[in-house]
Amino acid sequence: MTKENIHRLVDVEYCKTAQCPVKDVQLSFFQMVYVISGSGFLKINDNRVDYSTGSLLLLTPNDLHNFEISNTTEFLFVKFNERYIREYKWKNINCIECLLYHSSHLMGCILKNKADVVLVNSIIDSLLHIMQHNDVYNEDLTLHYVNALIVIAARNISKMRPAQAVINPDKRFLAIIDYIQSNIYEPQRLKASVISTEFAFSETYLGSYFKKQSGETIQHFISNYKMRLIEHRLRFSDRRINEIVDEFGFADESHLNKFFKKRHQMSLTEFRKLTPICAVAN
Repeated sequence: MTKENIHRLVDVEYCKTAQCPVKDVQLSFFQMVYVISGSGFLKINDNRVDYSTGSLLLLTPNDLHNFEISNTTEFLFVKFNERYIREYKWKNINCIECLLYHSSHLMGCILKNKADVVLVNSIIDSLLHIMQHNDVYNEDLTLHYVNALIVIAARNISKMRPAQAVINPDKRFLAIIDYIQSNIYEPQRLKASVISTEFAFSETYLGSYFKKQSGETIQHFISNYKMRLIEHRLRFSDRRINEIVDEFGFADESHLNKFFKKRHQMSLTEFRKLTPICAVAN
């Protein structure tokens, strides 16, 4: 595994390649990847999704990834560290860092709002133009365009959240989300009693607080998040069922199948047959 760092708050890089130069890279920063041309697959945290011309992908700190390039690909990498987005004075978006972290379980192109596709294309063209022409104030212009990309990413991610969720949630709520996502493979740490102790809430208050912030119960959120990850394992990895059982802390395959059938009315094996590994995640 290779750990990649950046020494500036923001960095933009262009790359055209027929093969991934480095395998299993773990980032210490946020990175948006725009596919100017080409196609292939992004393998991220044991999941595999395809990319093509026009895809905008978001990698968060500590994501382990590499690209499997099918056709020679032109990438534009937009890198920015946590301190930059935490300290920048965004006008209307609170905790944008946490919003971006929310995408860690959302696979594939993050552009869900079709109107934003035109904006992103224009911004990418502008960034490429700046890189090709050395001129005064280029650094300031680059920061403005990068900020626009970050806001567009946040807007698209926010549309994937529960419909009843508040627009600018409390920081404690976002900390709870981060805790759940970090401990999703350890069921004992996701008990209401444990989470309430971790955040100095009573169990009753934790339940009402979480539902007020998100529009759903904490157990519903945990189940949905776990289900999404399991779906991705089935669609985009070749992991065996018993490996998924062990990964998510289920007692046995029967226990996992019962959990899965409650949502999908089909077994894990049936679901995998209907959604082959090369499918696209939406």
